[in-house]
Amino acid sequence: MAGDYVLDRSTVDRAEAPARFEKPLKIFILIAVLCLGGELIWLMGISPFRPFTRIDITSLNGISREEILAAAGISDTASYFSVDIKAVENALLDISSIESARVFKYYPGRLQIILEGRQPVASALASLNGQTVPVLFDSQGVIFEVGGTAIPSVLPVISGLVIEDPAPGMRLPGLVIPFLQELEKIEISSPELLSAVSELRIDRKPFDGFDLILYPIHKKIKVRLSELNEDLLRYTLLMVDVLSSRENEIDILDFRSGIASYIPKEAYSE
Repeated sequence: MAGDYVLDRSTVDRAEAPARFEKPLKIFILIAVLCLGGELIWLMGISPFRPFTRIDITSLNGISREEILAAAGISDTASYFSVDIKAVENALLDISSIESARVFKYYPGRLQIILEGRQPVASALASLNGQTVPVLFDSQGVIFEVGGTAIPSVLPVISGLVIEDPAPGMRLPGLVIPFLQELEKIEISSPELLSAVSELRIDRKPFDGFDLILYPIHKKIKVRLSELNEDLLRYTLLMVDVLSSRENEIDILDFRSGIASYIPKEAYSE
């Protein structure tokens, strides 16, 4: 009876069908594995060591892209693994006009540098090589521009500071920092108040501290203060306006005690 058994051809065809697709499938898997392996080798072993394909830098007036990269120590061959972001940040902070620097690396080949420049809070005059030059400084008392020709006219002028041989990065005495920080607050919240002032003079006391002498613009009456804030400045300017009709008689309005008093010009001259 075994010899009478007939093999169904359709059964044979179904059995051979998987075998026909097995070889192409193996080839496809092998190719996919090779491609994936090559991609991993590129991403992990080659690309991070290649020079950055993209470097983004926020704009900063007065400093070119080339100067920033040179100061940061980033050359044309700098790569993801060769750059130390903390070292770059510290190097950029050595530039006096930069207040903050943040550096980010994005795998495998992008670098981003975000810079914030110092904002001038006031200007003053200094002595440099026998000449009088203007300087700009921020609310932390850091001088970052010396002898510039384009001093913003909207900035208040601070007199009474003794600044000799100024250089970018030099700091003003810590005694004046709270005053400069308060000045910055007023510039942000009520710049119109400072636009009514032509000069702020620091008058040092014999032992410690200082008074402020304020010179309102287009007024002959000066104001002496022991501190500066927005409310006090607003009130003193109002009082100057009220007394402007007597400006030929009044030399100084004194607000140091909290109660306004004035010194006649004759008494002050004596």
